[in-house]
Amino acid sequence: MGRKKEKRSITRSLQQYLRGIAGGLLFSLPLLYTMEVWWAGFITHPLRLLIYILASFTLLLGYNRYCGLRCDATPVDVAIDSVEEMGLGIVIAAFVLWLLNQITFDMAISEIVGKTTIEAMTVAIGVSIGTAQLGIAEDNQEGDTGMSKDVQPAPFLAEDDKGDFGGQLTIAMCGAVLFAANVAPTEEIIMIAAETTSAKLLAMALLSILIGALILFYIDFSGSQQFSKTRGIKSVVFGAVVTYAIALVASGAILWFFGRFDGIAPIACLSQTIVLGLGATLGASAGRLLLQ
Repeated sequence: MGRKKEKRSITRSLQQYLRGIAGGLLFSLPLLYTMEVWWAGFITHPLRLLIYILASFTLLLGYNRYCGLRCDATPVDVAIDSVEEMGLGIVIAAFVLWLLNQITFDMAISEIVGKTTIEAMTVAIGVSIGTAQLGIAEDNQEGDTGMSKDVQPAPFLAEDDKGDFGGQLTIAMCGAVLFAANVAPTEEIIMIAAETTSAKLLAMALLSILIGALILFYIDFSGSQQFSKTRGIKSVVFGAVVTYAIALVASGAILWFFGRFDGIAPIACLSQTIVLGLGATLGASAGRLLLQ
C-alpha cells in the first residue's frame, strides 16, 4: 500500500508539473514570439532585470498564498512552490527561445540571460496559474483516472461517433484560430521561419504533437475528462495527430489570409505554418477544453 501511494503521489506531481508547463506556454506564447520583448531583454539594465525578478517573485508568492494549488500550504510551501515555478519558467523560456533560434551558443551571456529573464517571469506566472487553476478538482477524482465520479465521458475524437467528431473538430478549429490569430500577422513568424533550421522545425512539429497528447490524455487538464476515457495508444496517436492537423490547417489559412504566402516558395510557406502551428496546437487542445 505504501508503495502504491508513493507511486500515485509521483504520478500526480508529474501531472501537476506538466500542467504547469502547458499553462506557462498557454499564457505566455505570444510574448515568446514577440521581437520587442527579445530586444528588451537585450537592452534592459541588470538592475531593472533584478527589480523585475523580485516583483515577479512577489506576485508568485501572493498568488500561491491566496489562489494556489494547496489551500493549507505553509509559508515555506508557498516559497518552495514559487521558486519551482520560477525555475520552470526559466527552463521553458530558454528552451522555446532556443527552438525559435533567438538564443544561440555564440551569443553573449548577458544577451542570453536578459532575453531568458524577460520571458521567464511571465512564463512562471503562467506556470503557477496552470498548475492551480487548469486542472480537474482533486475532490472530484477517483484514484488516478482523473475522471469525475458523476461524469461518463466520451472518447476523444471518437471515430464511431460522427456527430461528436464533427463538433469536436469545429471547437478545436475555433481554439486554434483564437490562439494563432494573435501572432499570425506579425513579422516574427516570417523571421523565425526564415532563420530556423530544418531540424528545429521538425522538433517544433514533434513538440506540438507531444503537447497536444499530454494536454488531452495525461495531465488532467480542465475539461479533458470528457475526451480521455479511451487512453490506448491508438486513441492517443489518433487524437494528437488530428489535433495537430487542425492546428496546421488553421495556421495555414490565417497566414494565407494575411498575405504571408504571397510570392514565396512552398517550403517557406510550410516553415511559417509549422512555426505558427505550435501556438495553434495549444489552442486546438487546451483552448478548446477551456472553451467548453
